[in-house]
Amino acid sequence: MLRFRFHALLLLLVLPALPALAQAGPTFVNPVMPAGPDPWVIFHDGFYYEMNSTGTNLTIRKTRDITDLAHAQTSVVWIPPATGPYSHEIWAPELHRLDGKWYIYFAADDGSNDHHRIWAIENAAEDPTEGQWTFKGKVAAPSDKWAIDATVFTLRGQNYIVWSGWEGDANGVQSLYIARLKNPWTIDGQRVRLSTPEHPWERVGDFPWEGKVLSLPHVDVNEGPEILQRGDRTFLTYSASGCWTNYYELGMLSLLPGRDPMDAAAWTKSDHPVFWQNPAGHAYGTGHNGFFPSPDGRQNWIIYHANPEPNQGCGNLRSPRIQPFTWNPDGTPNFGRPVPLGQPLEKPSGTQ
Repeated sequence: MLRFRFHALLLLLVLPALPALAQAGPTFVNPVMPAGPDPWVIFHDGFYYEMNSTGTNLTIRKTRDITDLAHAQTSVVWIPPATGPYSHEIWAPELHRLDGKWYIYFAADDGSNDHHRIWAIENAAEDPTEGQWTFKGKVAAPSDKWAIDATVFTLRGQNYIVWSGWEGDANGVQSLYIARLKNPWTIDGQRVRLSTPEHPWERVGDFPWEGKVLSLPHVDVNEGPEILQRGDRTFLTYSASGCWTNYYELGMLSLLPGRDPMDAAAWTKSDHPVFWQNPAGHAYGTGHNGFFPSPDGRQNWIIYHANPEPNQGCGNLRSPRIQPFTWNPDGTPNFGRPVPLGQPLEKPSGTQ
């Protein structure tokens, strides 16, 4: 996985002037923060809690108004040790509430990308920005292969974890895997592969270098899995292609109602992306998303990151953006296109 291999180069790119992060009244404009790759949001007891990749720690932002995320209460809840297997490259943290406690799942390594694994911490407090966070350890299948971008969900009383990983020990193909959870930090049984890159839009790897765009033969990436549930329907979105490209975009798997999510044949995969770049709207590399409701529960929203200009890679120029989405007559989500920067949107219904 080459996510940060070109990090130093990409951060040299100049961030263009962005529109105001938020404005008074019932509307707002994107982005909701100037930077924040791999954003994740959960709504609980009237508050939104947001996390994103910092690379160096686990930070939670708390707010009643998700559109004013730039001014949210900010709490650094965990700092890694200086050395060891989870001391470097803290990626894609997600905050979840399972069995009455809070858990943060994140990817980290010892300074070598080949050693990236998923880790978890736990907090019994009602508010995740308070109380004590306890390190629970590595969350790994028995094969214990390279793993990043974990998310969890509950279906018919059983907890599951989904992540992006390698089949073996060498960097080659990133696929999506699922496993049952015995408890929130322990995998029960073997992993099952749900998706692997197969379509051309899942295998784009061009990247900018010294004023040129170099083309790799292909980059096989499925990562950033996220679960969306509505009634008896379960959907899994994911990010495909290299995050450093303009073509980082969302694919989707759909679970047949009533079927076992551990059965790979029970999932159907879209043959086209379901959310992708909008050059006219200054949205490139749209991916690594999450979902959340409006405060009154009447609307569904998506959060994702994107670059404002082409060829800006997967560094800190990626900013979190939010917009509502709807549902198609067949019950599948319709995410539309990325809303242009600066276009006013109504705030989520019920926002205080």
